[in-house]
Amino acid sequence: MTTEAISVRWVSLGRLAYDDALAAQQAQSEKLLAGSGDEQTVYAVEHPPTITIGRGGSRDHIVAPPSELERIDMTVREVDRGGDVTYHGPGQFVLYPILHLEPWGNDIGRYVRMLEECAIRVLAEVGITADRMEGFPGVWVGNNKICAIGVRARRRPSGEFVTSHGIALNVTTDLSHFQTIIPCGLADKGVTSVAQELGLTEPFDFAAWEKRMQHAFTDVFNVQLQAAAS
Repeated sequence: MTTEAISVRWVSLGRLAYDDALAAQQAQSEKLLAGSGDEQTVYAVEHPPTITIGRGGSRDHIVAPPSELERIDMTVREVDRGGDVTYHGPGQFVLYPILHLEPWGNDIGRYVRMLEECAIRVLAEVGITADRMEGFPGVWVGNNKICAIGVRARRRPSGEFVTSHGIALNVTTDLSHFQTIIPCGLADKGVTSVAQELGLTEPFDFAAWEKRMQHAFTDVFNVQLQAAAS
């Protein structure tokens, strides 16, 4: 495990369909798994309305009828990350780190906590006190989740983990869209956003939130970021 800052390629995708971002993740992940590349990469993105169902999820946790999903142009995808059902949409900042984890002790639990720490620091920067909740991955404000986490880890032949998927931070997200699902399968917990916590009405500024997350990610993971063309 190194103590020196390592280089991470940061790719800003902006607003992009879920399938296209997933394809980029998968292509980079396969390179790392096959040993045909070693580049640490992070994708920053915002999605149109999309429901994703993780490996531990169920379509039973989508509670809106198909007609309502069609009305709001909602895409539904089953994906290979951990966790249950979650929502992505406009006003949500999404981060997909495709990393091989030896520089961080090859420790998945530590990696998840580091992602949570990034979100906690970003939220503190705008005046929101958020924290972890024992037994429930993600970042919370009270009983309401403000940042979801869903990660997949696969092993290289060497045993080193390679990550995909990541975190989704609700900034100006339309929280009514979460009513189409039981978020993460937790009927007794709610969701919130930066806009709701602070009473903001400004539109989502992707670049500003990306800059905040870059600073937090640099500090928490001890890396040097290299901007790359999308």
